[in-house]
Amino acid sequence: MENKTLRKRILLTGASGTVGLETLQHLVQHTDYEITVFDVKNQKTVKKLAPFRSRVEIVYGDICNRDEVLKAAHNKDFAIHLAAVIPPLADINPELANSVNVKGTENLIYALEKNSPHCYLIFSSSISVYGDRMKNPEISITDILQPSPGDKYGETKVLCESLIQQSKLSWSIFRLAAIMGNHKISKLMFHMPLETPMEICTPQDTGRAFAKAIEHHKKLEKQIFNLGGGEDCVILYQYFLDKMFAEFGLGKVDFPKKAFAEKNFHCGILKDGDDLDNILGFRQQNLKDYFDIVRQKIHPLQKKITFLFRNVIKKWLLSQSEPYHAYKNGNFKELNHFFNQSDEKKLEKALL
Repeated sequence: MENKTLRKRILLTGASGTVGLETLQHLVQHTDYEITVFDVKNQKTVKKLAPFRSRVEIVYGDICNRDEVLKAAHNKDFAIHLAAVIPPLADINPELANSVNVKGTENLIYALEKNSPHCYLIFSSSISVYGDRMKNPEISITDILQPSPGDKYGETKVLCESLIQQSKLSWSIFRLAAIMGNHKISKLMFHMPLETPMEICTPQDTGRAFAKAIEHHKKLEKQIFNLGGGEDCVILYQYFLDKMFAEFGLGKVDFPKKAFAEKNFHCGILKDGDDLDNILGFRQQNLKDYFDIVRQKIHPLQKKITFLFRNVIKKWLLSQSEPYHAYKNGNFKELNHFFNQSDEKKLEKALL
């Protein structure tokens, strides 16, 4: 008979998200894990978590509600905290981002300290905490945390990291590179300068890292790590978009000048990213694998239809570009936010 006292009891928040689902896929492969999933209940989460019902305990609740979090945090050995409001919603609704990301993390820490004081907490932070790195794209964990102006998501992650480090719990923080998977095209694509060197990581590898952290927690405790795909996952944003547009049938990335911002975003190359992989060995995919995954998800007919309507689609996309609107309208404040050297005539117009 199996000795259940030897089983590791794990709490996973945000399991229905892109990284959360991948983490859960890796966790359920361990028969000695007792897994509790905590997530908000809606049609989408219920559908995504349905395949795991026989293998995990699913607790639906609101991470902003301390009492509901307390119920899920009893007798846990490990907690992987992935629940968060991410961009663009975090920028559109900063109050919600603060409630879920910061208050939610505060609630989880309180609940674990009260009901699982010996729990080891693994937290998902972000490369956005480093802010604009266009001038110095190589990033190390010792670098100053300075989210770009207006980056509410990055600001919440800095606050969360501070809360965790001040807690009584044992912890590790992973600052995630650009995690590419199930991304919907949004106005955010125009916020990143085309010359940005970016390091991606696939959701599969990222989920693998969080799951493997449990096995190797003694080598990770009370430490912060940058998590990325490594040198085989580094690409210039311009080339990344070129490749993605070609895969989707959108043709060339031929937007007008000033459609893309020139500053005040984030991303870069993780100079010390190998440190985490040397411990966990989570990297199994590279850029080629990522684009293969993208290609497999696109139906040939869908690609043909997209190609036929590519000009209409790109016209709509351009209408979503905030940097372009700032340039066309001569909005001095926004011009200054998005661009290094704004068009003089536009500046003059804004100042009149």
